[in-house]
Amino acid sequence: MKFPKQLKPTAAESVELPSGKVVEIAKATPIFKPWTGKRFSRKQTYGGKAVLDFHGQPHFAELGILRIFERDGWQGVWVDTYSGKHRTRYWPKDEVELPKEKQSLLDSIYEAAGSPYGCFDVFCWKGRSYIFAESKKRGEDKIRDTQKRWFEAAIKCGVPMDSLLFVEWGIEA
Repeated sequence: MKFPKQLKPTAAESVELPSGKVVEIAKATPIFKPWTGKRFSRKQTYGGKAVLDFHGQPHFAELGILRIFERDGWQGVWVDTYSGKHRTRYWPKDEVELPKEKQSLLDSIYEAAGSPYGCFDVFCWKGRSYIFAESKKRGEDKIRDTQKRWFEAAIKCGVPMDSLLFVEWGIEA
């Protein structure tokens, strides 16, 4: 899989799935700039999510990752499972519909996993290729059991391992 330069994997993360099988998922480790513009309240940031600077615009990491893919010619969405929406921006909030075949893939994975919870944060596609990218803040976020169930369901539904990416990001000091 050809990833955008800023999200090129430099490592792999071993994950033990609920079945006991251990898989290696590619991992990128970018450093992002903190947002230094207008301040947002906790309510405006899902209770305190980091706001980052992507080309002079404030974004959560998930939307910043999406912007990186978009600049490389991909289309995609933030799979906001917390609110049950697919988004391409947050300020102002939006909700977008997925193309039918993309929604069908997600629905089959959700059914196999027994829930939409655990889905990777960013779903992108370009031609026949697609990528699911999971955003994890370095030193703070851990892989949850719901995500392990989702990984396993995605693999059972035919998602290739090279279409899965961990983005373990840090903030520039």
